[in-house]
Amino acid sequence: LLHRARAAQARAPHPGVMSRASGKQRVCYFYDSDIGNYYYGQGHPMKPHRIRMAHNLLLNYGLYKKMEIYRPSPATFDELRKFHSDEYMRFLRHITPDNMGEYTKQMQRFNVGEDCPVFEGLYQFCQASSGGSIGGAVKLNKGTSDIAINWAGGLHHAKKSEASGFCYANDIVLAILELLKHHRRVLYIDIDIHHGDGV
Repeated sequence: LLHRARAAQARAPHPGVMSRASGKQRVCYFYDSDIGNYYYGQGHPMKPHRIRMAHNLLLNYGLYKKMEIYRPSPATFDELRKFHSDEYMRFLRHITPDNMGEYTKQMQRFNVGEDCPVFEGLYQFCQASSGGSIGGAVKLNKGTSDIAINWAGGLHHAKKSEASGFCYANDIVLAILELLKHHRRVLYIDIDIHHGDGV
C-alpha cells in the first residue's frame, strides 16, 4: 500500500502545475523581485513598480497557488543579439546616467533620450524583462506549461537597433524566436492600444 501511495505521489503533478488529465491548464509565472526598483525618471509614464503591484495582487488574492513561480534567468548578451544588433546591445550594456555625455552620437542613433531615457540598471532591466519571456517560451516548448506569464515583458516597440516607445529590448521577438525552434508558426496577438511595430 505504501509503495502504491509513493508511486501515485511520484506521478502527481508538482503542486501548482496543473495536469492536462484534470482538464486544467498548467501556468508558469516569471517574476524578478528587483523589477520594481527600476525607475525611468520623474514624470515618465513607464513605471516598472506597477509590475510589483500586480505581483502583490497575485499574492494577496492567492492566485500564486494556481501556478508555478520562477525568477527569470537574465537574458545573456548572446540571447539578446538573436534579434538585436551587437552594436546596439553593447551600447545598452555600457551606457549609464554617469557616462551619457560620452555617448551623445550613439544616443541619437539608437533613439535613446526622451521617451527611452538612460536610467540606472537599464541593461539589467532589459535582461530581466527578456529573460522572463524567453524562459516562458522554453517552458511552452518543453510542454511543462500551457500558459506562460511575464508581466515585465511585452516591450513591443523595440527595434533591432533602436529603442522606441519606452522599449529597449524586444522580449516578444526573442520569445517568438524561441518558440519557432519547436513550432512552424506562432500567432502573435497584441492587445495594447498602440501598434506593436517592433514585432
